[in-house]
Amino acid sequence: MLLYIPCGLLLLAWLACVPVRAQTRPTEPDDIEVLKIDTDLIPIDVTVTNAAGETVRNLRPEDFKLYEDGVEKPISFFNVERKGGALRPVAVVFALDISGSMTVEEIERMRVAVRAFTNRLADRTSLFAVITFGMNVKTLQSFTNDAQKLERTFDRIARDPNGLSTHAYDAVDDAVRLLVRKAPRTREQRLMKRGVVVISDGFPVGDTVAPSTVIERANSADVSIYTVTLPSFSRVIASPTRAPLPTPLDVSGLAEKTGGINVYATDKNFEPLFRALAEEVTSS
Repeated sequence: MLLYIPCGLLLLAWLACVPVRAQTRPTEPDDIEVLKIDTDLIPIDVTVTNAAGETVRNLRPEDFKLYEDGVEKPISFFNVERKGGALRPVAVVFALDISGSMTVEEIERMRVAVRAFTNRLADRTSLFAVITFGMNVKTLQSFTNDAQKLERTFDRIARDPNGLSTHAYDAVDDAVRLLVRKAPRTREQRLMKRGVVVISDGFPVGDTVAPSTVIERANSADVSIYTVTLPSFSRVIASPTRAPLPTPLDVSGLAEKTGGINVYATDKNFEPLFRALAEEVTSS
């Protein structure tokens, strides 16, 4: 859902309500008054979850309060994802870990899962870009809605056997920059939902950008980050029945501090998880 707060003056002009007098004298050009108004709204993208991490739906404007430096601000406009039956457009960057710590099987399942994700959003205006990272960060595909281009891009995803580093934060930083520079801000007169979906084993190594910097830049660009931790992390867990241990990527706050979520892909079949993640990305 979207909340909008005003900066400056918000003017609503209901022209249909203005009475018109009969035999009104034609207005001379010199009589025309030019009214200049500077209007600005700040969009705030909000996702609300309960204690179990489930999305809370059917919220109303009165359920929210906005504060800036301790001063409450009014909510001028409130919008949920659907408006008049229209679906909110989305722009998503996949940041995919292909470092040496990833197994060949994980790379293949990841390839299948991102296809499931994009297929889940096929009913709306969607743009996708693909970035891979290991020793280096590389943009495989800039934003497109061409399904065939995405298929060819997913087919090119391959593990880097010599990738001794995992530049996850650098990749997310590049993804945020890509959204700002290349993705349109609106489509069909609707604000696009911006997101980065990071798929990794959760152990960033060798980054040049700090996670705090990435979080700050993501929030400034109105980008939510969603992290998916793959089963590689299980090597450091003593018992397979034990709950997953938090990874460095989790504790960085990259997801929770940008309005996203972190999920663990503990099952061998990633497709149901990614379909659910697609629902989460588009639920706000």
